[in-house]
Amino acid sequence: MFELLALFAVLAVGAIGFGVLVAVLSLVKFTFKLVLLPVKLLLLPVLAIVVIAKLGVLLAVGFALVVAFVAVVIAIAVVVGLIAAPFALFAWLT
Repeated sequence: MFELLALFAVLAVGAIGFGVLVAVLSLVKFTFKLVLLPVKLLLLPVLAIVVIAKLGVLLAVGFALVVAFVAVVIAIAVVVGLIAAPFALFAWLT
């Protein structure tokens, strides 16, 4: 019976030690978050500038691709029109 009581005592001490460890780790985590908060607040404007620049570059590339596609489609339409115009005139006259 004494062995069972000793086992429960060891488990209780281990549980208390684990609880203290978890409390200490959460306290250290909170301390690091509190210490690094000014750095985070200083870097937020830099991050905003990077995001805005990235968005501008992506929009510029997208517009350039759309303009290039439209230019190709217009060129193809002009060529098709030049090739098809004599046939359309001949079909209209006959």
